[in-house]
Amino acid sequence: MVIPLRDDNPTTRLPIFTVALIAINVIVYFGVQPRSGEDQIDIGGQRFAISAEQRFTLERAAIPCELRERAPLTASEAAADECGAVMTPLGTGELFPGKNVWLAVLVSMFLHGSILHLAGNMLFLWIFGNNIEDHYGHVVFVAFYVVTGVAAMAAHYLVDPASTIPVIGASGAIAGVMGAYLVLWPRARILTVVPLLLFFVIYLPAGVVLGLWFGLQFFTNPNEGVAWVAHVGGFAAGALLTLALRPFFGAPRTGPRPDHPGEPGFGDFRGGYPGRG
Repeated sequence: MVIPLRDDNPTTRLPIFTVALIAINVIVYFGVQPRSGEDQIDIGGQRFAISAEQRFTLERAAIPCELRERAPLTASEAAADECGAVMTPLGTGELFPGKNVWLAVLVSMFLHGSILHLAGNMLFLWIFGNNIEDHYGHVVFVAFYVVTGVAAMAAHYLVDPASTIPVIGASGAIAGVMGAYLVLWPRARILTVVPLLLFFVIYLPAGVVLGLWFGLQFFTNPNEGVAWVAHVGGFAAGALLTLALRPFFGAPRTGPRPDHPGEPGFGDFRGGYPGRG
């Protein structure tokens, strides 16, 4: 897996919403999401022990079964781990009757399962998001982010609409940003860590970095619990939406190419605006 460290793609305006999205994700993870402790959940009149993190996720995150049923999970569905289950003795009452299953799709974009999950997503959002915000402007960028995040969830839902497993993470929306970046700046230079027995840090064109990332999604270990279909769906949605918006926003402007002595091999992969990306 290649790891981008930064891009060589300048911008002209402050990426205030990219920074705001990163800040919100960090605040939610460290200040809102519980990561330890126990709680209880009422299923069919019986109290069951559950971790505070599990309860929080079940109550707030998007779950494909809930979208299919247009209602929160019932006690029977949770107990049987089966969408539509009605035959368990624990009853059919909803676990969290006040949960808005549609709003949960948006909420899920700001929840993460671990520090590594959060850090990886925020790194990718910073590297690629500031250029997309610069190209589309602040308001359109936020709308683009949300739309591709919803598209990513839709892709995951279409593959397994009966799943009772919560889906969390900003990965789908960030994949949409990456898909847009690939369309707009395929030759932009990305400083990248490449693990080949040893770790090499070299500049690669964005087309190579993002193409490798996209292709590797199809080789994700199914036991890792990664919603890779959401990544693919978000990436494709971002690329297609960018192509559709091109008549309105045009091709990205390019700035003058600075010299990069001692960095051979890939020619001019710069793109974007004056200033550092």
